[in-house]
Amino acid sequence: MTAHRFDKSKLPSRHVSVGPERAPHRSYYYAMGLTEEEIARPFVAIASAGNDSAPCNTTLDAQADICREGVDAAGGMPRRFNTITVTDGIAMGHQGMKSSLVSREVIADSVELSVRGHCYDALVGFAGCDKSLPGMMMAMLRLNVPSIFVYGGSILPGHFHGKDVTVKDVFEAVGQFAAGNCPLSELIALEKVACPGHGACGGQYTANTMACVGEAIGLSLPNSNMMPAPYESRADIARAAGRQVMELLAANIRPRDICTREAFENAARVVAATGGSTNGGLHLPAMAHEAGIDFNLFDVAEIFKSTPYIADLQPGGRYVAKDMYDAGGVYMLMKTLLNEGLLHGNCMTVTGRTLGENIDQVTWNPDQKVIYDARTPITPTGGVVGLKGSLAPEGAIVKVAGMHRLQFTGPAQVFDCEEDCFAAVEARQIKEGSVIVIRYEGPKGGPGMREMLATTAALYGQGMGEKVALITDGRFSGATRGFCIGHVGPEAADGGPIALVQDGDTIIIDAEAGTIDLQVDEAVLAERKKAWAPRANDYQSGALWRYAQNVGPAWKGAVTHPGASAETHIYADI
Repeated sequence: MTAHRFDKSKLPSRHVSVGPERAPHRSYYYAMGLTEEEIARPFVAIASAGNDSAPCNTTLDAQADICREGVDAAGGMPRRFNTITVTDGIAMGHQGMKSSLVSREVIADSVELSVRGHCYDALVGFAGCDKSLPGMMMAMLRLNVPSIFVYGGSILPGHFHGKDVTVKDVFEAVGQFAAGNCPLSELIALEKVACPGHGACGGQYTANTMACVGEAIGLSLPNSNMMPAPYESRADIARAAGRQVMELLAANIRPRDICTREAFENAARVVAATGGSTNGGLHLPAMAHEAGIDFNLFDVAEIFKSTPYIADLQPGGRYVAKDMYDAGGVYMLMKTLLNEGLLHGNCMTVTGRTLGENIDQVTWNPDQKVIYDARTPITPTGGVVGLKGSLAPEGAIVKVAGMHRLQFTGPAQVFDCEEDCFAAVEARQIKEGSVIVIRYEGPKGGPGMREMLATTAALYGQGMGEKVALITDGRFSGATRGFCIGHVGPEAADGGPIALVQDGDTIIIDAEAGTIDLQVDEAVLAERKKAWAPRANDYQSGALWRYAQNVGPAWKGAVTHPGASAETHIYADI
């Protein structure tokens, strides 16, 4: 590849590198060993969410450093920096999970601030754990400089008693132990082998779901994201991303040129087709918000309704991300969806070609077992379903992939925080046939909209997973399975109907019809509403307090600023 010659007169980096008045700025670059020629190149941000918090993130810095080589070879000047990650598997089941969704905004904000502050011209972002993926892509859409998203890759499956296992199995084993069905020695042996090395959780949980989104929406190189983290070929992907972002800069192809309304529809289609995380219904609206596109939970749910479930992936299915990669990856899945007219093939991608043109280069593999032909799906409608009704006027979401029961009616068992519910689960106080309600865990009321994997996994471990339903104004991990409904809105902190539910109230859920209703007379609810008062939480200062003051409803993505619709300028054009 021949390096392009770039005119910096219209690029943001001219503000820190061009003209006599920028001599002080250039002195800093000389201090770091740059030459005059290198300072004259476009400045390319390489953002990494790498850290030692968890195996999801441990390879990201090395991949980001390799990306420098591609940028340099194609005529750019790489400038690497880091942002934070809160890793859900470690934050799960305690107060730390309140920090998880908040970190998405901090990641997007920190990337924005670093790029703005140093006037970078393009961006390559590396992410591993759940919130760092949408956070990076939100920053790209917000800044609108030529950008490529790179996923660090998934973990390989662990092996235990002759079976592939993931961290989900460990969470469920905790429930089995509590029920007396798993000796402590077995639990300890499992925890030591479930996660055998580097990479994000292996099932179709939130990280892999959003990695699929990266390719489906056009921000990632084709078939780059499902390759496991330990594979040496990931270095080639990092280099290629560095080279290709310079091609995007030369052609002035920007994220908002790529992520159109139709591209978001493609992404939602892929979430449903893979039985992906319900968090996709939270992150896609947030990403669209950054681009000024009105694409909320109800829009996502409408697409889910007509999407066949075709990828046999955990937690509802049998396989993990490595298996999907071996089967041909996201593009193999999109091949059959496009053939059935379920994708918009005209959307631009970071290759400089359309999605359809990229897919044309893929040959369908009839011998693989992971991805079904869209004409003969696992189930005719998607692995993820939107719900609406008297209990959730602003919607809710549930993953139905792998579920046999799509209707549930039962009396409510109400808890005002996850800890109280988890304690009841451990004490075997959850009644078969009940609808568990966990409230005051929404974006504002939590604050932070916690995931409930520890609780749902414990229920499964006790053999109760198919015998109860669980609803919350919080969230669920992509690893959650069973009749678990999240994102119920309005949330309890805003006085939504979920705040008014009492023990014994009948709740009717129909995931086939897309409804969720509270069977309580309106006059009774009105009396309860009169007696209701907002609750204070323990987070009255710091980042969580600030988040609670600014965060919007889950159905719009739980965003914290007005988005592109309120812009008076676009950073890329400063």
